[in-house]
Amino acid sequence: MSHALQFYIDGAWVDPVVPNVLDVIDPSSEDAFAQISLGSKADVDKAVAAAKQAFRTFSRTTPAERYDLLQRIIAVYKTRSKDLANAVSREMGAPLDFALNSQVGIGLAHLEKIAAVLKDFSFEHRKGTSLVVKEPVGVVGLITPWNWPLNQITCKVGPALASGCTMVLKPSEIAPLDAIIVAEILEEAGVPKGVFNLVNGDGPTVGQALASHPDVDMMSFTGSTRAGILVAKSAADTVKRVHQELGGKSANILFPDVDFADAVAKGVAGCFGNSGQSCNAPTRMFVPRDRKDEVAAYAKAAAETFVVGAADAPGTKLGPVVSQIQYDKIQGLIEAGIAEGATLLAGGPGRPGGLNRGYFVRPTIFGDVTPDMRIAREEIFGPVLAILPYDTVDQAIDLANDTVYGLASYIQAKDLGKARDAASRMRTGNVHINYPAWDAGIPFGGYKQSGNGREYAEYGLEDFLEIKGILGYEAA
Repeated sequence: MSHALQFYIDGAWVDPVVPNVLDVIDPSSEDAFAQISLGSKADVDKAVAAAKQAFRTFSRTTPAERYDLLQRIIAVYKTRSKDLANAVSREMGAPLDFALNSQVGIGLAHLEKIAAVLKDFSFEHRKGTSLVVKEPVGVVGLITPWNWPLNQITCKVGPALASGCTMVLKPSEIAPLDAIIVAEILEEAGVPKGVFNLVNGDGPTVGQALASHPDVDMMSFTGSTRAGILVAKSAADTVKRVHQELGGKSANILFPDVDFADAVAKGVAGCFGNSGQSCNAPTRMFVPRDRKDEVAAYAKAAAETFVVGAADAPGTKLGPVVSQIQYDKIQGLIEAGIAEGATLLAGGPGRPGGLNRGYFVRPTIFGDVTPDMRIAREEIFGPVLAILPYDTVDQAIDLANDTVYGLASYIQAKDLGKARDAASRMRTGNVHINYPAWDAGIPFGGYKQSGNGREYAEYGLEDFLEIKGILGYEAA
């Protein structure tokens, strides 16, 4: 990768102001396979200055011009799909087919959706003799995570471009290579210089410099709640808009009338997908107390179908988690579940048999979990499911809402009326009834400590817009 040690600033690939090299680790092998440069405040200053200058002209482009730009980006993105998949698979451990079909595929879906939204979006409307207009917020700082890197890059960059904003992206330094390819895609598609800028780096340096920069008008951050709080604090002194998509501890309530064999298997798959590294994963399964033994058997059988292995190994269904830090955190929480008295139904501490190197976690399921246990309250971010018994559906809903998080929840019920009633009572930004298909057109974001603002489709576009009222636009 010829640009791995450079940043993309003002339409050119440039060397960092201060050389600072970081290894990129393959989590399947624990070996370094690439290097990137870490940026500094000086690099951020250059990128923000370029974005500020570009905003003068890009903010004045027409929606039709920006739609055409998005179409060119989509066309180039498709030609680089395999490159993107290989990068994501190697840097964060996603099995190659999953990387191509899901990780890369979700990015394409976001770009296509925001282009479709832009085509019919109205940026102004009359109100009496006044005009209300929606204008780009300005220069935006984008900070994206390693777990679904292309999902988060495209659902920020897409609406930022559609709105007429200019931007500086800081991707995760753990999984940065796909973002470099995205920059190459945008360059090839003809994004005007300074509109999109890429600076790699860590949160305390590049992230903090972006969040506190006086010429950055908005921060859009996806990551942990802990880091989101730091971004908000850094942004506070300049009173900039802060959009956050943060952690989650999503509940999955199985009503007594469901097909438990099917609902449990799908719930396990939902929790374990992407090696459990999804902020909206259904990690707490609530089941009727008198069915818990039946559920335990179904869950154990489902867990045993997940083949753990290297991202490029044939038949791998569950790749490694992303890093030593994540591996150690997950192992600590598995040990806590055992120590606090939960029943270990599948998996447990350590690596699966035959895997002595790599950040591999055994697909783990706990039964008889109580709401006070750490595994029921903390975001584990690995393939670990907690099953909690309930006595009544009302109790299950109360327990599901008893968390600082509020990103997503899941309801399984044959009686759609009861499912809809439960959905209305969930304090979460998304509710999924009976395992529906993912939809790029539905707003994504959380209540409580899962964040502020919404992403995807027109909801994401709105977050990159300011509202202006022009009084006296027409003569009275």
